[in-house]
Amino acid sequence: MLRRIIEIDETKCSGCGACAEACHEGAIAMVGGKAKLTRDDYCDGLGDCLPTCPTGAITFVEREAKAYDKNAAEANMAAKKSSADKLPCGCPGTQARGITRSAEAQESAACSVQTVSRLSQWPVQIRLVPVNAPYFDGAKLLVAADCTAFARADFHERFIKNHVTLVGCPKLDAVDYAEKLTEILKSNDIKSLTVVRMEVPCCGGLEAAVKSALQASGKFIPWQVVTITVDGRILD
Repeated sequence: MLRRIIEIDETKCSGCGACAEACHEGAIAMVGGKAKLTRDDYCDGLGDCLPTCPTGAITFVEREAKAYDKNAAEANMAAKKSSADKLPCGCPGTQARGITRSAEAQESAACSVQTVSRLSQWPVQIRLVPVNAPYFDGAKLLVAADCTAFARADFHERFIKNHVTLVGCPKLDAVDYAEKLTEILKSNDIKSLTVVRMEVPCCGGLEAAVKSALQASGKFIPWQVVTITVDGRILD
């Protein structure tokens, strides 16, 4: 039958998982770090997922598709909720896991812990920081995902030291980071920009926001992305 249904542009998808979480029918899942419409008959065509997408990757199209099957969608959601190791949103970043460290690793970490904070400004949340704060002038900017400082023991020494630090989580904050970051880059003399994110797909939204802001600012600013695993390693 010909009906209205969602379409997801993979090239625009940041992998944040917000759409999968917003879909009450479980029609969207995260596959290979990208949002996918799993089955046409799970999608009711109402579009609860559209306003949650920070990159505009989801649109409505009218095409041949199976009719919405409410019973099948409800059964699908029930199966997801019964899963012990995943949340209903289906995002790989929410999968529960334990982290076991060797005695040698724990002893080494204890000996290297720094007790001095390297934070040089306040506030640190992207949503709260003033665009024209004086500390942005000539700053090396660090844009970090909320979880990174908890995963990496030497985070202050390795990343925060000598940087102005901004933190956020694109999965939890219902805001467009790209707009705020663009204004910060346009209004200040930023010398460099480092993005520190977790390996989970939802952190792709933070990286995408920074990339978008850099492009929109019209400035050439050296930047790099550092990815941290859930057990604190830095990926090459």
